[in-house]
Amino acid sequence: MSIDVFEKEIVNEIKRGNLSIFAGAGLSIGSGYKSWKELLREIASDIGLNIDKESDLIAVAQYYYNRNNRSRNKINEKILNEFSLRAKPNPLLELVARLPVQSIWTTNYDTLIEDTLRRVDKIVDVKIKEKQLSVFLNNRDVTLYKIHGDKNTPDEAVITRDDYETFFQKRELFITNLLGELISKTFIFLGYSFGDPNFEQILSKIRYKLLDNSRTHYCFMRKIKLCECENEEEYKYLTLKNELRTEDLKNYNISTILVDEYEDILNSMKRIEFEVIKNNVFISGSAHDYNTFKNLTDASKFIVDLSRKFTIERNKIISGYGIGVGGYVIDGVMSGIFDEKLRIDDHLILRPFPQHTINKQNLSEIWESHRRGTISLSSYAIFMFGNKIKDNEVVIADGVIKEFLIAEELGKFVIPIGSTGYAAKEISSITKSNVEKYWYLSDSYSVLDNSLDAEEIYVEIVKILKRIKGEI
Repeated sequence: MSIDVFEKEIVNEIKRGNLSIFAGAGLSIGSGYKSWKELLREIASDIGLNIDKESDLIAVAQYYYNRNNRSRNKINEKILNEFSLRAKPNPLLELVARLPVQSIWTTNYDTLIEDTLRRVDKIVDVKIKEKQLSVFLNNRDVTLYKIHGDKNTPDEAVITRDDYETFFQKRELFITNLLGELISKTFIFLGYSFGDPNFEQILSKIRYKLLDNSRTHYCFMRKIKLCECENEEEYKYLTLKNELRTEDLKNYNISTILVDEYEDILNSMKRIEFEVIKNNVFISGSAHDYNTFKNLTDASKFIVDLSRKFTIERNKIISGYGIGVGGYVIDGVMSGIFDEKLRIDDHLILRPFPQHTINKQNLSEIWESHRRGTISLSSYAIFMFGNKIKDNEVVIADGVIKEFLIAEELGKFVIPIGSTGYAAKEISSITKSNVEKYWYLSDSYSVLDNSLDAEEIYVEIVKILKRIKGEI
């Protein structure tokens, strides 16, 4: 399957609320953690084996367990210590965390996935033990199923052959849930090698039950390169092995997407994310003073009319409910929703800022995480006004500037309406100083920096978006 067709299919599945992610060890390697082979290297050496000569890693763990009087103390220590190390930034994992999926499955022991989900301001319900499956966290954004256990309970982690052989008895409810999702949802397998014998049994059950009616799932596989092989014979052998593996996965309705580099996976997922959120607009702004307008009535009408226009054109507005701006944004969105008989959930995401510390956390840290999670939901960010009262004076709102910096970091397209003054004007000046980076704004400053007409501003923003898409 071509990567273009794959991306189109996945975007459709996400919009239907029908996508799940299955994460393997390869996803954690991007954060600097060891592969399963490296995790067992010292353990293999302790019993006289060379891990590089071993292909059955489950057997290696079992041999160590047997040789040490059926004690897994060192295995437990390895799991606990290795996956407690500080992780490196992992762009692919962060992107996965931002995707609007309701469930993620993993065989990984580490806490990278749940930590990353929380960092983008998502509420995650983690399931490690069977008894947790009947209890649900209110207002959860995503459920994470850790079917092989967790680093904090290494004695229960699935790693030896004994663990795998008793897997279906000890984790039967996990298997039932996974079977259900594999039947009803589309999965993307990321960093998963399909070396788990139990998982192949699960796929076989689905194949037997549904025959030709099972859903299509997807995985990535890197192409073999001649320059990375010792000789042409090895290149042909490994290429053939990949082809055979791809054909075998088709038996389980798993379609393989071949990529030249692992970076291609990240780029593909980026394109998917953009397509999913391309109509999501984050509106940043706060105002105590509206001095660019004649009065409050004109200023509020500008905000309401612009927000309404975005809504009736089928965009989704995201607002942090900034003082003096957020309320008028909501008025405009609701006006468009009622007039066009639209669903609120399809056109408004309201993310007000918490005003009190939680669990003794620093409020600024909470706000940083909140901003990051909120902005990540959008494809582009509009900035207007941006001022506040400090020491009885009107000053530029540093929060709006922070949102601009986060939007930049996350790769969002920023559109400052400089005519509204304050932070928006300052952001406009910053973008003008870097024409190469903000090329899409070059022909629009005359309107954005001078017009106070909502219709004219909206038309100009539409031109900017067409410019970004290469349509003009």
